[in-house]
Amino acid sequence: MTPTGARADRFVRELADLEIPDPAAGRPKTWLRLGTVLMLLGAALAVSAYFLSHTTRDPLVQRDAITLGLAAVTAAVVGSAIFLRYSLTGFLRFWMARQSHDIALLADRLLDPDTGRDLTGPDPDPDPDPVTLPAPQTAPRPTTAARDTVTTPHH
Repeated sequence: MTPTGARADRFVRELADLEIPDPAAGRPKTWLRLGTVLMLLGAALAVSAYFLSHTTRDPLVQRDAITLGLAAVTAAVVGSAIFLRYSLTGFLRFWMARQSHDIALLADRLLDPDTGRDLTGPDPDPDPDPVTLPAPQTAPRPTTAARDTVTTPHH
C-alpha cells in the first residue's frame, strides 16, 4: 500500500474515532431547507406587504401591512442566520478534521519513528569528542586618545 493510501486510511479511522456526525443524516438538511424557505417567504411577504400598504387609504389596513412587513423582514433575517449556520457547518467540520490530520502528520514527522524520541530537542547522547571552534577574532578598539585627535590638512 502506498504511504498516501495508508495516511488516507488512518485519516478515515481518526474521523471515525472523533465521532463526527454524518452531515447527510437528515437534520442539517432540514434546517438548511427551513432557512431557505424562511428567506424566500420573508422576502415575498415583505414585497406583498409594501404593495398592500400602498394600494389602500384605510389606515388600519396600512398598519396591518406594516406589521406584516416587519414580521416578514424578521423571518428573512432569521432564515438567513439558519441558512448560514447550517451551510457553514459542513465546511468547518471538514476544516477542523483536516487541521487535526495535518497536526498529527506534523507530530509524526517530528518524532523519530524508531524510538519515539523528539527530534527537535537536544540530543540526549552528545558526541563524546565535540569539535571546538576557535573564538572569533575581533579587531582591537581604538583608544580614547586616538579617537579624540583631529588632523587638519596643512596649507
